[in-house]
Amino acid sequence: MTTRPTACSIDGFDLDFPFVLAPLAGITDGPFRRLCREQGAGLSYTEMVSVKGMYYDNRNTETLLAIAPEEGPVGIQIFGSEPELVGLAAKRLQDRPAVLLDLNMGCPVPKVVKNGEGAALLLQPALAQACVRAAVANTDKPVTVKMRIGFSGEPFDACAFAQAMEDAGCRALAVHGRTREQYYSGKADRRRIADIKKAVRIPVIGNGDVFTAMDAMQMIEETGCDAVMIARGALGNPWIFREIRELRAGRPVPPRPEVDEIRHAILRHLEWAVAARGESVAVREMRKHVGWYVKGLPKAAQVRREANSATTTEQLYDIINGLGQTAGSPES
Repeated sequence: MTTRPTACSIDGFDLDFPFVLAPLAGITDGPFRRLCREQGAGLSYTEMVSVKGMYYDNRNTETLLAIAPEEGPVGIQIFGSEPELVGLAAKRLQDRPAVLLDLNMGCPVPKVVKNGEGAALLLQPALAQACVRAAVANTDKPVTVKMRIGFSGEPFDACAFAQAMEDAGCRALAVHGRTREQYYSGKADRRRIADIKKAVRIPVIGNGDVFTAMDAMQMIEETGCDAVMIARGALGNPWIFREIRELRAGRPVPPRPEVDEIRHAILRHLEWAVAARGESVAVREMRKHVGWYVKGLPKAAQVRREANSATTTEQLYDIINGLGQTAGSPES
């Protein structure tokens, strides 16, 4: 097995460890990015930020844009379909501590697509190009694009779309190997990612169905991509980056973390979330994370039920501190 790539350079930003945490709405906030960085993630992204929200000074936008030094390199992902607003957003983000600016052209969520944003831009390459050009004209940061291989089952020239983004000034492409219509069902089509890699000169980041260290290495082998993006495979599992580092270095994949390490990670995640968002929001957001963290542990179903009923930090602490202290067979 080759260990390529050794690094990935995106218009001056050198990504020494080319395995990155995907932007995930409601998930990849500062605390989770920090945990993934500690385990080795070479880059992470903010949650999607609406350019309209920025324009109208939505009160939640500033929270989404907050980046701490402990998170390592972070890219800001924005979404929108109005070039003027995309340009204004890029200008406002110029002085933010982010290493790149990513434009979302792959989000499949209906309310996003109905507004002509996210994956809807796949159907309007000229407008997508205009958005890229507007961003490039208003920032010195590398501008990248996250796309899918198509919108539906209808014929779609993903290579031509990728080339159009490159021509507009895009400096790297993250390609999810599914269509918008697929959402997250079926299998990611790595052949289409490989085709796009051959069609452009800029770096390509492969995305889709990376749940293990071996999946990450196979993505490289099968597509020739310059980097790999991990999304659902990191949910409750920041250790996937540690596992990839070891496998890539030719060493055995480390065993899954013991209960004590998982407990410690959840408690730190909760502590940082409370500091960043306040108790009420943090507890609400942490419920889903706890469910992912405990998958496969004894009494996992019971822990999920209790966490979903928690309303205070103290209640969550009690639930988390009780992990592994009761006998039972693994559940998922």
